[in-house]
Formats: sequence, C-alpha cells, structure tokens
Amino acid sequence: MQRDLTAGSVTGTMLRFAAPMIAGNLLQQLYNIADTLIVGQFLGSNALGAVGSAFTLMTFLTSILLGLCMGSGTVFAIRFGQRDMEGLREGIAAAFALIAGITVVLNIAVFVLIDPILRFLRVHPLVYGLMRDYLYVIFFGIAFTFLYNFFACLLRSLGNSAVPLAFLAFSALLNIGLDLWFVLGLQWGVKGAAAATVIAQGAAAAITVYTLLRFPHLRPRRGAGLRLSAMGEIGRHSVLTCVQQSVMNFGILLVQGVVNSFGPAVMAAFAAAVKIDAFAYMPVQDFGNAFSTFVAQNYGAGQHRRIRTGIRQAAALSMAFSALVSAVVFAFARPLMGIFVQANETEILDIGVEYLHIEGAFYCGIALLFLLYGLYRALERPGMSVVLTVISLGTRVALAYALSPIPAVGVLGVWWAVPIGWFLADLVGVGYFLLRRTALLSGSQVE
Repeated sequence: MQRDLTAGSVTGTMLRFAAPMIAGNLLQQLYNIADTLIVGQFLGSNALGAVGSAFTLMTFLTSILLGLCMGSGTVFAIRFGQRDMEGLREGIAAAFALIAGITVVLNIAVFVLIDPILRFLRVHPLVYGLMRDYLYVIFFGIAFTFLYNFFACLLRSLGNSAVPLAFLAFSALLNIGLDLWFVLGLQWGVKGAAAATVIAQGAAAAITVYTLLRFPHLRPRRGAGLRLSAMGEIGRHSVLTCVQQSVMNFGILLVQGVVNSFGPAVMAAFAAAVKIDAFAYMPVQDFGNAFSTFVAQNYGAGQHRRIRTGIRQAAALSMAFSALVSAVVFAFARPLMGIFVQANETEILDIGVEYLHIEGAFYCGIALLFLLYGLYRALERPGMSVVLTVISLGTRVALAYALSPIPAVGVLGVWWAVPIGWFLADLVGVGYFLLRRTALLSGSQVE
C-alpha cells in the first residue's frame, strides 16, 4: 500500500504513518534489549559490558548505511510527491548501486581492522576477548542490515510503513527465540547472542524479495543504465545524511571510549542504561523520520502551508510525549536498571540510575533535535543536519573528555555533556529556521 501524505488531516496523517515506524523500531530495540538482558542476567557483568560496547560500535557502522538509505529515501519521497515515476526508478537504481558498493567495502574493512578498532576503543582486558568474539560473528550481518534498511526506506518514502513493520516484527520475535536457545540451551555464550541477531537480520532482509515482486513498477526498465545525474543527486543527499548519521554515532563511539576507561562496572551500567535511554526516546526519533517523509512529499508537491502546519503540530506532539517519558524514566530508573542487572550488583545499579536521572530529565531536547534533522533533510538541506550534529556531538565529546578527568566530576561529566549538546544544537536549528523559513520552503539556495 502506498500512502499520499499530501492530503488529509495533517496530524492524523503523520500519526497513522508514524505509528508502524515507531512500533517497528521499538521491536528492533526489543531484540537489541534481548541480547543485553539475557547476556547480563546469565553470562555476567563482563559479558554485558562487552555486548554493550559492541552495540555502540555496530550502531556507528550501520549508521553509515542507514544514513545513505535515509538520504536516498528523501529523494524517493520528493519524486513521489512530484509524481515523477521515471525519476523515482532512476533514483532507486542509482542508490542501490552506490550503497551496495559501500556495504561491501565496509564489511571487508571491519573484519580486517577488528583488533585496531578494539584498541582504539580502550576496551578493558577483562572484556576484550568477549567483545572480539561477539563482533566477529555480528559483522556477518552487515549486508542484511543494508538490504532491510534500503527497502524499508524505499517503501516508507512511498507512504508504506506497515510492510517494514511486519518484517521487523518477525525478525524481533525470531531473535528473542534464538537468543534463548543459543545462549541458554546450547551454551554458546556471547557468540550465540551474536548469531541469533545475524539470523534475525537475514529474516528481515527478506523484505528485498517482497518489494521486487510486489512492486514491479519500481524496478529499473530493461536496458536502462545508471545516469550520472541520478547518481549525483542521490550522492548529494545520501552522502550528507550519511555524514550526519556517522558523525552522530562516531561521537557516541568516542564517548564510549571515555566510559570504557572507567572500568567494567561503568561499562556494564552504561550498556544497560543506554538501552533504556534508546527505548525511551526511540518513538520521537521515528516520529522525526516520519515527519521528514511527510515534509518531503509535501515539499515535492509544493504544499508549503501544509508543511508549516505540520511543523507546529509535530513539535507539540513530540514535546508532550517527551515530557511524559521523562517523568516515567526518572521515577522508575532503578526498577528499569533491574531488568538488565542482577540485584546484588549494587554499584552497577547506582551508576545506571545516576545516568538515567540526568538523561531522562531532558528527552525534550533530543526530541526537538530529531524533528530538526528530519526537517532539513526533507527540505534538501542535509548540510544543516550535519552542522547540528557536529554541534550536539562535538559539545558532548569535548565536555566528556574535558570534565571526566577532574576527580570531583568524573563520569558525571560524561553524563551531563549529553543534554547540554542537545540544547545547543536545538538553539541553532530553530534560530536558523526562523531566520530563513521563507527561502527554505520555497527551495531557494540559502546555504
């Protein structure tokens, strides 16, 4: 099913389109959490730290591919809004060729550089071997990650967010079942948790077959080559969105290095708390991506008034949801940490609660930032999203490295750096839009 986002109630249209995306990524978080929960409860705190740190690295690596897919999806949505089906087919072919090539290079590179990467992250000796074992298996799933995200972004750009949800739901359930079997039943340890994830990713990648069979009109015409103009357009949008996603996650990876320097207890607490964090604000992240597709289709159709209405209503919805989630996470920080960490690990629990009390109070900052990322991507200004990411993550990394060595501050400096970075980027993003909104909506080159 394709959904035209340029007609109908603005709020209702955005929510109906966003709901499957939110549900899908909550399920994705569930199978990430399944690894963490099962590993933390049954394999111990060192294994928990290893899987948590590996997750941060994998998030960075896959963000390169996700950014390319999201940037391409913006082009697809604009072409769909313009009803330019030939341009849409050309864009799909160009994007697939570009991202598939990058995926192959990336996959080879991580296998070759696995040990230098672990040394760069300052992984503790007690965790090093476990993390290496986990990563060596998980790297086999990178191609599956590309295929799922490419075709999911394609379908969402056409207004179809339900089918990606269906494939992800099956994948999540499969991952949880295999986690229990491989880790508890077969006693494969962290390698079992990684293998379960890779197999589940392969199941999600079956969306490729579905899309090619169900939507034959999206396939390139027989004999059609790759036009340089189509490749250039995809490159402009995709590379900058890729840079934005990569900078964001590389900054998080650098922060992971600081966290690792505090030892296994802080690593384990951070691994568990970040899962709660991500689960808590994942809905506003996905709403920001849905909002981006809404804006892109309406931008292609020239519906500027509808975009303005959408901006106001999306901001109100995101702020209200974030306030509610912040209250829940702040109030129930210790029970939430207890899901992942055994009750006798009091030091880990205390560190995680401290983290959640700081981050959980400020989810409105990241919610607004996700909307700004989506807005500038849809208005063909992905460079502005890069600027906001550099401000947010640059502040976070700089403060983390500057404050954490101070004995009186320590790891608290790492925790407080996060919301400070969010709010600085929000100020710049909102200010820029207010100053340039007429030119941005009209498509004038203002950068």
